[in-house]
Amino acid sequence: MAVKKTASGKVDRRTKEGKEIAARMAKARAARAGAAKKTQSTLKKTKSGKVDKRTKEGKAICERMAKARKAQNSLANRLKRLFR
Repeated sequence: MAVKKTASGKVDRRTKEGKEIAARMAKARAARAGAAKKTQSTLKKTKSGKVDKRTKEGKAICERMAKARKAQNSLANRLKRLFR
């Protein structure tokens, strides 16, 4: 099946095959957009786009980050860095 192309090299959407391709692409775009919406985070963010630290989830994130920063300078981790 040879798909007709326009002068610029794009698929000609006026043909039967072109319309089928366009329909499949539209369906794929819609499915991808639907999947992206489901994986989006529900965290509240400030105007600048950072996580709002006043919310319950934001406070939990801050706690985890503080714990990670503290663990980064632990004796065991310093020894690991020293003998890499």
